[in-house]
Amino acid sequence: MSADQAPGLEEQIEHWRSYLRRRQAIHPVDVAELEDHLREQVAALVAAGLTTDEAFLVAVKRLGALDALSREFAREHSDRLWKQLVAPAGEAGATLAAARADAIIAFSLAVAAGVAIKLPAFFGLSLDEHEGFYLRNLGLFVLPLLTGYFAWKRGLGAGTIRWLAAGFVVAAVFANVYPMAPEGNTEVLSALHTPIALWLAVGMAYAGSRWRETAGRMDFIRFSGELVIYYALLALGGGVLTAFTAGIFSAIGIDIEPFFGSWILPCGAAGGVLVAAWLVEAKQSVIENMAPVLARLFTPFFTLVLVVFLGIVAGTGRGLDLEREVLIAFDLLLVVVLGLLLYSLSARDPGAPAGPFDVLQVVLVLSALVADAVALQAIAARITEFGLTPNRVAALGENIILLVNLAWSAVLYIRFLRGRGAFADLERWQTNYLPVYAAWAAVVVITFPPLFRYI
Repeated sequence: MSADQAPGLEEQIEHWRSYLRRRQAIHPVDVAELEDHLREQVAALVAAGLTTDEAFLVAVKRLGALDALSREFAREHSDRLWKQLVAPAGEAGATLAAARADAIIAFSLAVAAGVAIKLPAFFGLSLDEHEGFYLRNLGLFVLPLLTGYFAWKRGLGAGTIRWLAAGFVVAAVFANVYPMAPEGNTEVLSALHTPIALWLAVGMAYAGSRWRETAGRMDFIRFSGELVIYYALLALGGGVLTAFTAGIFSAIGIDIEPFFGSWILPCGAAGGVLVAAWLVEAKQSVIENMAPVLARLFTPFFTLVLVVFLGIVAGTGRGLDLEREVLIAFDLLLVVVLGLLLYSLSARDPGAPAGPFDVLQVVLVLSALVADAVALQAIAARITEFGLTPNRVAALGENIILLVNLAWSAVLYIRFLRGRGAFADLERWQTNYLPVYAAWAAVVVITFPPLFRYI
């Protein structure tokens, strides 16, 4: 009999795992390895004749107090930043050296991203005159370098790196070989969906060997939210610095805005992604993650907005305006709602009982589900009346994907509220669904341009 398969044991290990995740001294990536040590102890004790409950208690006791275990684990893994919090003072030098190397690699890649986005200009492809080229290749200037950063940090094997590199090569081919009309629908759709498809490659590199685990994919979701927040903060700081610099130079009669527009802005925007990723990695488990906190803060407001919106639609009978910009904005709203759900799930103790916030989450999911159904009805009506266009078909597919995700999420969440399902089922569903978004994005990038004659 395998001790891992005992339902009672799994529940106890889930509580233990949740406790570790809440400890600031333990990096989320390391929880799985600590769990492996615990399971090995439990399996050995069960083989010796103990019950699973007895084996679990003895195994936890053998592992020792959590702080002592943290120190031991830190000594064995000197590349972890959290070692600074738990390692003896004599080991601080190795930790600082590892952190310094990480910073050097990250900032070198940030410089490389800035160079990459300006390199085409030396071959006659200026940003002002070839906006379409930059639009289609925007993700390819940065995401391969970000993937390389995590491949280095996680020590990925050569085979995995080759597969990831092949994915970027394929994306580069389809982004550039199609004769798409400048600023046409298929060009814009390709530019929007290529980074979405490639983000899955970033996730595989980030999670490394843990990509097949729910916890590994959930860590990547947390990272994605934190990256957006840190990038926004860097952008705000860069904007303030730009305004200040332009102001003081204008005081002496020098206009440096053209330099900012052609060099600082594109290079800073590209390199900022790598810097933001480094910041997220550097502060992991040292301070509270911001994405889940913001999700809990804004969930009530987004729920109120959706409920009011649906009430007005029902009361007035007004339909949705389905211009391209409106479609994108509406889908982004649904994606934000899904993000609120994901980051609230990532910060929740799976073993905790259902509470008022869970009820609010269900209301949010159900409201988003109804709003998505309204959008689908409007899209179907426009397709029936005016025919197929790239934007309408893309929006139709994306809303169907969101509808399936939200519908089953609602079912799982309601089951949990009624005590008929485990919270882990909802978390597993969300993380298992990630490749679906990347797959649809790839379909749009590869098939839509020739299907709609590159318009």
